[in-house]
Amino acid sequence: MSAPTPQAEQAEQARQTEAAGGTEPPRLARTPDAAAAPVRIVHLGLGNFFRAHQAWYTMRAGDGWGIAAFTGRRPDVARTLAPQDGLYTLVERGPDGDDVGVVTSLSAVHAAGDQAAWLGYLRDPAVAVVTSTVTEAGYLRGHDGGLDAAHPDVAADVATLRRDPVAPVTTVPAKIVAGLLARQGADAGPITVLPCDNLPGNGAVVGRVVRDLAALVDPDLLPWIAENVDFASSMVDRITPDVAPGTAEIVERELGVVDASPVVTEPFSQWVVAGSFPAGRPRWEDAGVELVDDVEPYERRKLLLLNGAHSLMAYAGPILGHETVDAAFADERVRAWVEQLWDDAETDLDERVRARTPAYRQALRERFGNVRMSDVLGRIAADGSQKLPVRHVPVLLARRSAGEVSAGAVVGVAAWIAHLRGAGVPVRDVAADLWRERAAGEDEGAVARILASLAPELAEDAGLPEVHRAVLAQLRAFEQPEV
Repeated sequence: MSAPTPQAEQAEQARQTEAAGGTEPPRLARTPDAAAAPVRIVHLGLGNFFRAHQAWYTMRAGDGWGIAAFTGRRPDVARTLAPQDGLYTLVERGPDGDDVGVVTSLSAVHAAGDQAAWLGYLRDPAVAVVTSTVTEAGYLRGHDGGLDAAHPDVAADVATLRRDPVAPVTTVPAKIVAGLLARQGADAGPITVLPCDNLPGNGAVVGRVVRDLAALVDPDLLPWIAENVDFASSMVDRITPDVAPGTAEIVERELGVVDASPVVTEPFSQWVVAGSFPAGRPRWEDAGVELVDDVEPYERRKLLLLNGAHSLMAYAGPILGHETVDAAFADERVRAWVEQLWDDAETDLDERVRARTPAYRQALRERFGNVRMSDVLGRIAADGSQKLPVRHVPVLLARRSAGEVSAGAVVGVAAWIAHLRGAGVPVRDVAADLWRERAAGEDEGAVARILASLAPELAEDAGLPEVHRAVLAQLRAFEQPEV
């Protein structure tokens, strides 16, 4: 006979409370006989996506790998989940109803500032993997793709670690370097760093910024990193919107418990991983993870098709009066732009994924059309300066090399410029002031500055005037009152 599920145990607890005359449902928590798994993974970025994706996959792998997760700069989620022993509910919002379950893989939760706990985990030989979901901006890359050593937070962390390698630091690269210094000092053996953000070659990206920062703090760490640290890569895919009002009531009705921090997601999920994992890893493949030698074809398809469409809709949709993905995709104008972007991008996809791309596009249509998700466009619009270079610029460049202009990518760039100039949702970007300045002034100059800043290759391209004219025409269309 199989062991009772956490959902069944919580429901039975609720029934016992009701039978005893109680009226208040119990708070979601572990039962005495359901101890947390030992910590083998440490995670940076205790957000909703991580909880709907990596934590969910790790639980489904079913081989006893617990996760210690640290928040971003705000400690709120850790404070909310701690009284629930790291448990939370995941509401999979399908077109016809919800599937509600409890995720059990978080064995410990910490605020970002708990440096002692962070270093303690990294000194433990049992900890085999560090994962991260900190957004593209969190890795603090400079224009050349390496560490932005001039960033004030980076400079402060470098000075701190030079002075005291166990002192608290704030940036992600510095946290990883501090952890690796602690692991080296404890002779705790090899480890894998596995980023899970939407960056092409994210393992190589993180490896570079970590080595750059290590070189500034303690160059003697570099040979140890080369011998002991596997910078793995991954492609992640699962739409996770903001939690809508009433979600906690759904959980209480379905499971009979109070959850102060549920997560909402879609039924679809995908995780593609490439790495050597010298210290081991969960049997993620048992949970549906695709283990491959090269993630690039998968991440390129996802970045250009799903994420590219998301960005296009996030900027163009609100200008046309739409607030959510499903509403924007239902607009024939927006849907035609998205389909054009997909047509433009698909021609340059790797043959290893191209055969399955028609099915992938159909899945995207169904996902974008799921009205029960209510994925807010304003959420997706954040940090466009980090996203467009990897979502729309590659399509522009690929089509330019073929002597063409990507109509879909042109719409995305023009809508973003209009967004920077005040159309649609408010601008939230790590470099908002800089990009607003570039987008200001007369249209022709603004378009030229934006294109040259997004892709210097375009500024040197003989076809730039054609791209310039296309973006300019679309920008003016967005700025017309009737649009």
